[in-house]
Amino acid sequence: MHLGRRAAAVLACAVATVSLAPAGAAAAPPAPFGHACEPRNGVLFCPTRTLADRVPSFDGTPLDVDVTLPADAEAGEPLPTIVMLHGWSQDKSAFESDSPEGSSSTTYHYNNTFYAQRGYAVVNATARGFGRSCGKEEASAATPDCLTRKSYVHLADQRWEARDAQHLLGRLVDQQVSDPAALGVTGISYGGGQSIELAYLRDRIRREDGSFAPWRSPAGRSLAIRAAYPRWPWSDLVESLTPNGREGDDPLGIMKESWVTALLGAGAATGTYCGTPPRPPVCTDPSADLPRWYTRIQAGEPYGADARAIAEEIREFHQGYGLSGRTPAPMLLQSGWTDDLFPPKESIRAYEDSRRRGGWAAMQLGDLGHFRGSNKENADRQFSDDGSAFFDRHLRGADGGPASGEVTAFTQTCPRTAPAGGPFEAPSYGSLARGVVAFGSRLPQVVTSAGGNPLTGVAYDPVAGGGDACRETAEETAPGTAVVVGPESRGYTLLGLPTVTARIFTTGRFGQLDSRLWDVSPDGRQRLISRGAYRLRDNQSGRIVIQLHGNGWCFAPGHRPKLELLGKDEPFLRPSNGAFAVRVAELGVALPTAERRQGGCSK
Repeated sequence: MHLGRRAAAVLACAVATVSLAPAGAAAAPPAPFGHACEPRNGVLFCPTRTLADRVPSFDGTPLDVDVTLPADAEAGEPLPTIVMLHGWSQDKSAFESDSPEGSSSTTYHYNNTFYAQRGYAVVNATARGFGRSCGKEEASAATPDCLTRKSYVHLADQRWEARDAQHLLGRLVDQQVSDPAALGVTGISYGGGQSIELAYLRDRIRREDGSFAPWRSPAGRSLAIRAAYPRWPWSDLVESLTPNGREGDDPLGIMKESWVTALLGAGAATGTYCGTPPRPPVCTDPSADLPRWYTRIQAGEPYGADARAIAEEIREFHQGYGLSGRTPAPMLLQSGWTDDLFPPKESIRAYEDSRRRGGWAAMQLGDLGHFRGSNKENADRQFSDDGSAFFDRHLRGADGGPASGEVTAFTQTCPRTAPAGGPFEAPSYGSLARGVVAFGSRLPQVVTSAGGNPLTGVAYDPVAGGGDACRETAEETAPGTAVVVGPESRGYTLLGLPTVTARIFTTGRFGQLDSRLWDVSPDGRQRLISRGAYRLRDNQSGRIVIQLHGNGWCFAPGHRPKLELLGKDEPFLRPSNGAFAVRVAELGVALPTAERRQGGCSK
C-alpha cells in the first residue's frame, strides 16, 4: 500500500519513538476524575486532596471522591467497579483502610484496599451534604459552589444522592476507568438503603421532576447496576422509622423516637440540612426539609394530611422498594436480628419482592447491624467473603458465591464475646425454619397506655440502654401489660420472625401495642430476644396479627419464652398522645425453629 510523504514521516517518527522507549517501561496509570494516583498498601490511591479538587456532580454540586485502583491498573483498560456508600453522618473514609483486613469485623475484607487488590476500581465518595461534599468539614458548605446549589442532605433521594452515584460512575466509564458492563454498589445503613435504590433503578435515573430516563454516561453510554450488596439497609423507610406493623401507611405508625432523635442530631453535627446554617434559615424545599419532618412526626397524633404527605414523599423518592417497571439488579441483602433500627424485615421485603419478579436475591442474617447488634467476628468474616464472591460472580463472571434464593443465618449468643452460632443455610428464606413452637392463652388481659415498667424500657432502649443484646434484668410482670409464658424448652433454636395473634377490643384513640419476646431463665432472669410495634386504629376490635423483628436464638433446656404486650415501649418508641385500653384475649405466639422437634440446641 502506497503511503504519502506525511504519513510515511509520521510512521517513521512513531517507530523511532517506540524504539527509544526504555525496555520494560510501564503504561501510564489512569487518572480518575483527573486526580493523580499514588502507590499505597499495594494499590493505587487516587484521592480528592483539596476542596478545589472536588468532582462536580450532575447539577454542579462538588463531591469529595476517592478512587482506589489495582497496583497494575493501566489507562484505557476499564475495570469492574464497586461504589462503597458510607453510613449516615459519615464520609468517604468509612470504608477506606490501609489493610484488606480493615479496622473492625465490619470492615474485614470490606474496604477499598481489599477490593482494589482483587482487581476492582473502588469509589469512595462522601454523600451530598456531609463532610467535604458541602457538609461541615473544612467549612465546605460555605463555599460558593455549595451555596448556589441544592447541595444539602436530601435523605437518600433517588433524584439526588442516588443520581450522584450514577453520575460518578458515568464519568469513570467515559474516562475508561470503569467497565460499563461491570458496575456494582454496596453500602452500610444509609449506604445500604441507597444500594437498594440503585438496584431497583438499575438502568434508569430519576429526574428532579420525578420522571424517569435511561441512565447514560455524560458521553451517552448506556449503563446499569449489575450487582448490589446492601448491608443493614432499609427497604421501606417509613415502616422502618415509624412502624405500624402493616404494609402500607394507614394508619401512620409509631416513631422510633430514640433512634430518629439520635440520627437527626448526628446528621446536624457533620452535615447541612435545608434551612440550617450556612444556608438561609427558611427551607423552601419541601422534599428535603428534615428538621420540619422530625418536628411534625415527633409531635405525634393526630396525624393528618401534613404527616401523610411526609410519608408519601419518602416512599416515592427515598427508597427503592415500591419502584415498578424493572426487575431489580441482583442483590445480596444483609440484616441483623438484633438491629432495632433496620430489622430483618427490611431485607426480607426486598428479597421477596425481587424473587416474585423473577430477580436474583440472597440474604445474610445474624446478630449484627445497628444497636443492639453485636457484629461478631466469625459471622462478619464469612459474610464479607461471601459478599466478595457475590461481586466476583456478577461483575467478573467467576464461579462460586451464594446462589439465588440462598439464605445464610448465624444466631445470637451470649456473652457478647462468644462466637456467633451457626451458620444455618437454606435454599430459600421460606425453608430456613423447619419447625414451630406455639403457645398461648385464651384468658382476657388488659393493656393500658400507662402500663409497663419504665426502668425496663430504658434498660432495653438501643440508644440510651447501651446497646448490649445480652443484657439481663429480673423477670417481671408489669401492671397494665398482657403476658403469656410458654412451656419449658427442651432445647430449640428460634430462627425467623415470631408471629403473635390475638383478639382485641380497644377503647380510646391513638392506641399501640408494643411487644417484647423474652427468654426467662430458671433462676428468674429475662433477656430480650425480639420486639415489635403495632399501631391500632381508633377503637379497633377483632383479630390481629403482629410479626416481631425476629432472631436466631437458642432457648436452652429449662428456659421459657415469654411474650409481653404493652402500651408503650418508651423511650425506644414514642408514647401515644392518647389514653387507651386494649382487652386482649386468645393471645397466641408461634416461634419458627431451626429444628423439626425440640432437643436441637443447648447451652
